[in-house]
Amino acid sequence: MEEGGRFARHPGGRRQRMSGMNSPGAATLLPEDEAWMALALAEAARGLGRTAPNPPVGCVLVRRGEVVGRGFHPRAGEPHAEVFALRGAGERARGATAYVTLEPCSHFGRTPPCADALLAAGIARVVVAALDPNPKVAGRGVRRLREAGVEVTVGVREAEAARQQAGFRSLVTRGRPWVVYKYAMTLDGRVAATGEGNGPVTSAPARERVMRWRDELDALAVGVGTVLADDPRLTVRGVMGGRDPRPVIFDRQARTPLSARALRPGTVIVTSPWADAGRLADTGATVLRAASLPEALHALGDLHLSSLLLEGGPTLATAFVEAGLVDEVRALVAPKLLGAGLSPLCGPPRGMADALVLRDLHTEILGPDLLVSGLLNDIPRLGAAGAN
Repeated sequence: MEEGGRFARHPGGRRQRMSGMNSPGAATLLPEDEAWMALALAEAARGLGRTAPNPPVGCVLVRRGEVVGRGFHPRAGEPHAEVFALRGAGERARGATAYVTLEPCSHFGRTPPCADALLAAGIARVVVAALDPNPKVAGRGVRRLREAGVEVTVGVREAEAARQQAGFRSLVTRGRPWVVYKYAMTLDGRVAATGEGNGPVTSAPARERVMRWRDELDALAVGVGTVLADDPRLTVRGVMGGRDPRPVIFDRQARTPLSARALRPGTVIVTSPWADAGRLADTGATVLRAASLPEALHALGDLHLSSLLLEGGPTLATAFVEAGLVDEVRALVAPKLLGAGLSPLCGPPRGMADALVLRDLHTEILGPDLLVSGLLNDIPRLGAAGAN
């Protein structure tokens, strides 16, 4: 596929072979593999928030140092990334290297196997970022390619790919969405002032990033307390080509007003089994009855929601944290001192030895604010050994 009338070319020039990767089952790693895989990951990102229950996947075809095809999976039921890339490349795919962010599928689902499509096109080498945890694939795609004589390298930018696919990996292995807890606080740990005088905690660049997250994740969750206090729309604003996540309101007693701006066809209301929620169902909302948060998350998984952005207040956030259901934290810290106010969590006090520690930390400056993100739960993965 062409960009601006010219092929994209890797700046590194000619390829030089390196020693094999440390991951079991991997083949040869070339110096340019990581750069081309980064391009494939950028392609995959174009499908974020739109592919559930399928994963976001990107594919780039490279021949003699030039991109000859690229593609991403736009939504479930449509062709996979490899197919779009092969269509763009045509005959130029023969002898090319395919960079794919997720192991090519080897089974018939809504679409034919991508491994077979790569073989039919004459692809000479396949570089895979991460293996597919789906039991229907789980290394079979890699084996199919290798048995046909195609050189396959596994594990290039694997951690980045797994994080990009966290929702899919959670849904296919745990049956529930990947939960991202997002909050904004002042430097002294306050998410809101008490009483009057509330306003945005963070700057415009930080708020713009939150809108991007809403666009990239399947669902957006708040508690009924937030609905009653703020009446949020739970939509995406200011993102070109953006789409709204599915609103989810945790409301055990079905107190959501019929006038709530977040209440519309497609909104999910999670109530207790004994709540009288008939009036809410009459609006076109989906009412899920669950006796516990784990049960509620599995019910959301049954709706093919693979990722959930948790923006609720301290009460709902604490319930998720105490239940061990927050997988990832994204905290936006503003350089402000508020004094009295609400804290992000309101659970029982912990000793420092019992504090929950984030792993795989990332930090970023957004205008005057600081973004700190990390994991509380591991991303479900299938190691490269599964390709043996």
